[in-house]
Amino acid sequence: MSYAESALPAYPAQAVQLPANHLSDTVLPVRPAMVDRGSVARARPGMVEDLLARDETLAVVLAGRQALIRTNELLMPAAHGLLAQLRKLDTVPEQVIFLGAALPGSDLPAGTDIVLLILPDAIAPGEGGIPSDAEWAGFRDIAAVLNPTDTALFVEASAIANWHATHTHCPRCGVLTVVEAGGWVRRCPQDNSEHYPRTDPAIIVTVVGPDGRLLLGGGGPLDAKNYSTLAGFVEPGESLEQAVIREIHEEVGVRITRSQYLGSQSWPFPASLMLGFSAVTEDSVATPDGVEVTRARWFSREELQAAVLAGEITISSRLSIARSLIEHWYGGRIMDRTDT
Repeated sequence: MSYAESALPAYPAQAVQLPANHLSDTVLPVRPAMVDRGSVARARPGMVEDLLARDETLAVVLAGRQALIRTNELLMPAAHGLLAQLRKLDTVPEQVIFLGAALPGSDLPAGTDIVLLILPDAIAPGEGGIPSDAEWAGFRDIAAVLNPTDTALFVEASAIANWHATHTHCPRCGVLTVVEAGGWVRRCPQDNSEHYPRTDPAIIVTVVGPDGRLLLGGGGPLDAKNYSTLAGFVEPGESLEQAVIREIHEEVGVRITRSQYLGSQSWPFPASLMLGFSAVTEDSVATPDGVEVTRARWFSREELQAAVLAGEITISSRLSIARSLIEHWYGGRIMDRTDT
């Protein structure tokens, strides 16, 4: 029996009695959806063509992993007009995908339809309908200043674009698939099998030792300064909790005794869903595996804050769930050197 199996506690014969259908909020905040993805509407044949014929339909534009932006916002021109300008350059989008309709509370008028145009190459500003004051930027370059709607659309667009780029052919017979359902299904014309976008679940964990200290790790050179939470992909047949136990033991030799789910973050670069946990261990010694984790270090709250301010280490940015998990353990905001 493996450690991961032996460490799993048996279900208690009688759990603590709670009111029927008792729910608790996740510890990390849940961001509301900004768009109605319209899973029913996108199944209608010709719906994308209909949207492209309307002047009101807006477009998120991607080329590679970069989006078209202007003044720290996603630049979303009218799809119909932009396509007309692109045709003059003999440029045809690789894919046109329905992203959804803006919901009340978003930064767009409610009901605004948005499509994604995936271009084969970035077009220079000032050409092909691209405004001269526009620029191309990756998500990491711009995420810190994007509003919630732009963030949600950039993440959604990146996720579906990455899937299309890597799943062009049928995994059964190798035939080129046909795009359907507004860009959310690829169907094999030979065996009629349907293939849907995939997301790879990964656990990401703050490990807390018996003395309350936090275990952080990093890869790469031994003298590197970057430290973060430990993480790994969930394997087929595993529960999330089993993955926490296995991954932490594999990476740093620490045995997890308890864990709790705190929240999640989509990270579609290329296709991950980060599932955040806090876990505890009775171990006080961590041994990096030397492959995924080359450095591991325990921190008290005072030690972590002092190390960050001194420039001795760097930790994950506030864009990431890793930072949210670390600051949840810390009990508040950790000051960066740029904050002082």
